[in-house]
Amino acid sequence: MTRTAIIAALPGELRPLVRGWPHSARNGIHFWAQRNEEDEWIAACAGVGQTAATCAFAGIEDGGPIDLVFSIGWAGALTPGIAPGSAHNVAGVIDVRTGERFHCEAGAGDLWLATSPTVANHAEKLRLASAYNAALVDMEAAAVARLAAMREIPFYCIKGVSDGRDDRLPDFNRFLDPSGRFRTARFALYALLRPIYWPALLRMGENSRQASQNIAESIHNFLL
Repeated sequence: MTRTAIIAALPGELRPLVRGWPHSARNGIHFWAQRNEEDEWIAACAGVGQTAATCAFAGIEDGGPIDLVFSIGWAGALTPGIAPGSAHNVAGVIDVRTGERFHCEAGAGDLWLATSPTVANHAEKLRLASAYNAALVDMEAAAVARLAAMREIPFYCIKGVSDGRDDRLPDFNRFLDPSGRFRTARFALYALLRPIYWPALLRMGENSRQASQNIAESIHNFLL
């Protein structure tokens, strides 16, 4: 049986893909699983950042060896030509902390993703695009890519664009706890009192929903 791991940061990134799959949770990790006689697909999320992605990977691996792994989820655009809401099968991943580069098994074109230790604001997006020639930024994929490389597991990365390069958004970093959990209630109160962010946040919400749907379609097309 082929075991495919699908790792994201947040449940919303997985929702269209795992709709109807049995769900469980343990040690702060959410799991969804689907299987037939020949294949098993396990999706997991444990929070934002490389440490959380490592925990999600380990949680899936506890159930048996992984044969194939996907890093999926939302990413920010670093160039103006990347449309919010779209999904992309990237060519490779760059760890901004170490400079490591990981090639994906079947990346499309030459679009690269930078994995940053923080949520990138507008200035940081411009810096990452210039320094790494990357088109997208996330906070998890490099950890998954590194673990896959260590185990010689085929690695794929499909990212959906939640926000454009020039979108002016709140500083999300202040609402992440050390384990990578997003403090939703605290952020909601902060945003409610700052209507200047409302239009951008509404766009981001819609973009994120569309991006998750497009990611799910890409995964289905690959696996079926």
